[in-house]
Amino acid sequence: MIDEIAGQISEANAVYAIDYRGISVPQAAALRARLHEADASFRVVKNTLTLRAVDQAHPPGAESLKVLLEGPTALAFVRGDVAAAAKALNDYARETSLLPFKGGLVDGEAFDADQLQSIARLPARDVLYGQLVGMVASPLTGLVRTLNALISGLAIQLGQIAEQGLVGGEAPAAESPAESPVPETPDQDADHEPQPVQPDRAEGEHADTPEEDA
Repeated sequence: MIDEIAGQISEANAVYAIDYRGISVPQAAALRARLHEADASFRVVKNTLTLRAVDQAHPPGAESLKVLLEGPTALAFVRGDVAAAAKALNDYARETSLLPFKGGLVDGEAFDADQLQSIARLPARDVLYGQLVGMVASPLTGLVRTLNALISGLAIQLGQIAEQGLVGGEAPAAESPAESPVPETPDQDADHEPQPVQPDRAEGEHADTPEEDA
């Protein structure tokens, strides 16, 4: 039995110590059914055996758990949703005025009775996940809508610019400046007779001279 309890302590995400005084066998069975839905179990064991099991398992915070093993003490071993199991215990205690929390361990950290009741008031894990997804999705949805609006506006502006011929076509050619008239310069040789054009001649050939009169 000690090995079995030690294994349950080692595998649990949380261990809740509860004062079980006044609970009947049918009430304990009803509580076990509720805890089963949260993947948790409820067990009443002598403190001496539980102490030996804690020493054997030696979980983080073991000494804090051993301090709680005084007087009638039952243990709830939570393998699933820590908040859902705490809520099941707290709701049953409120309905029957039985089974108050004494304290416990959550992920190796010591929790007192008030802290466990605070955990019991938390939404279940699935509800928290849904709320978290909603919180993350809302800003993302707004961002997507904003980006779509910006892209649509940019497309419209580019279309208008393209219709004006400023995008996707050649820019209109700039007008070239008119050529300035070249001022005429007076012919320096206007008062002189034009020189006759000399015919081409071979190298070394002298220019012909008019024949002398015979």
